[in-house]
Amino acid sequence: MTAVEPAELGRLFLFEDLDDEKLAWLAAYGCERAYAEGETICAQGDPAEFLYVLLDGEVAIVQQVRDHAVEMTRSANPGVYGGAVQAYIGDRIEQRYAHTLRALRPSRMFELPARKFGKAVRSWFPMATHLLEGVFFGMNNARRLVDQRERLTALGTITAGLTHELNNPAAAAARAASELGDRLVGAQKRLVELASGGVDCEHIARLVALHDRLVGAGHRQPARDPIAVSDAEDELGDWLDEHGVDDAWDLAPALVAAGIGVDEAERVAEIAGDRLGVAMAWLTETLEVAQLQAEISEATTRITGLLDSARQYSQLDRAPYQSVDLRTLLDSTLTMLKRKFPPDVRVRRDYAPDLPPVPVFAAELNQVWTNLIVNALDAMDGSGALTVRTFRDNGQAVVEIADTGGGIPEQNLDRIFTPFFTTKPVGQGTGLGLDISWRIVVDRHGGDIQVASAPGDTRFQVRLPLTPTAAPSAEDDRHPSAEDD
Repeated sequence: MTAVEPAELGRLFLFEDLDDEKLAWLAAYGCERAYAEGETICAQGDPAEFLYVLLDGEVAIVQQVRDHAVEMTRSANPGVYGGAVQAYIGDRIEQRYAHTLRALRPSRMFELPARKFGKAVRSWFPMATHLLEGVFFGMNNARRLVDQRERLTALGTITAGLTHELNNPAAAAARAASELGDRLVGAQKRLVELASGGVDCEHIARLVALHDRLVGAGHRQPARDPIAVSDAEDELGDWLDEHGVDDAWDLAPALVAAGIGVDEAERVAEIAGDRLGVAMAWLTETLEVAQLQAEISEATTRITGLLDSARQYSQLDRAPYQSVDLRTLLDSTLTMLKRKFPPDVRVRRDYAPDLPPVPVFAAELNQVWTNLIVNALDAMDGSGALTVRTFRDNGQAVVEIADTGGGIPEQNLDRIFTPFFTTKPVGQGTGLGLDISWRIVVDRHGGDIQVASAPGDTRFQVRLPLTPTAAPSAEDDRHPSAEDD
């Protein structure tokens, strides 16, 4: 380490506006140190003890994301700096290097102790110090509060959507269950009428057996066009009317829907004789019972599916870090957001069948899919196509979410992941959705988010490693927040 001349410091853009007295003070408390190519100047996470300013050479700022070193920027411009850049805050936060500074070729650095640097800033620029402190703490507090608010808003949206989706099948099941009781009572009364009307047990047994065969055949009926169905109902209605069956035209639609025509009706007539009307009414009611049972089964299956999607989305009953099928996560998110999809937006799924399970924080990734899909819907303004695609590329799992909206202006592409940056009107966007997504994908998973945009074709690609980058610690299991920065 050697002394540095005040004049050399004065030629650096960082110090060019300082007077001779201040330059001399810096030279007195700082020093020059040489670093070899590839040598680490300061390491991310170590106590922040020095401010480093480049005198000559080239340096890179590197961010460590789990086991991956990501180069953020590099420069050979004398005066670029790194290290204890927030020393002016003092002891109110724990001062650690937020990045790694590395020499890319033989370089000379000016090193100033952090405490001296902090003292100089507070003494020489008191107003600027207050402003910087306000920005630092204010941004952190604002990000944390807005982040929490946005999560609560997203939760409310998802809850409202889930409630709406559950209401339809629940109402259908309740209606079918109510009608089912009436039909069962009616069918029992018809059997009593058949027995009291002289139809013996043998014929009732034959009628029940015929019912079972007809119901089974009805489930295997091929789809028919509306005109063919209407013709079949007219034919059966005429036949029933000719044979003196009451309410023939009310019975015919249910019977035809079960695949029963004139031929089957004639077989019923052979069994029931002059009690044909009662037999056909019993047959209709029992067929309706089977139909109502199917409706209840379909409705409850739908409810179970929605609850399973909600469980997949929230991951409340699962380990925070686990190997999961990304396609399942994407489907659960699309289900939860179904109510937000305008009628004129088409959804296309293109999932690679050979994509293996990926070790991830599943609930946090669902938040990423939510942010990207909601942004895509906003961009399409009510109409277009949303494409959700998965594939494997160079040892990574890739999820691509594309939309046919107006695109992102080129001047905004470099800013979309910046906290609080939004192009939405005031009050409609917080500017934290993509920032949160970036931190979840890059900081938590060691992955990457890439974006390419042109009018009519905007694509966000989320890239995730197929193997664990590091075993998550208890500290890692926290959900990312502004306090992590």
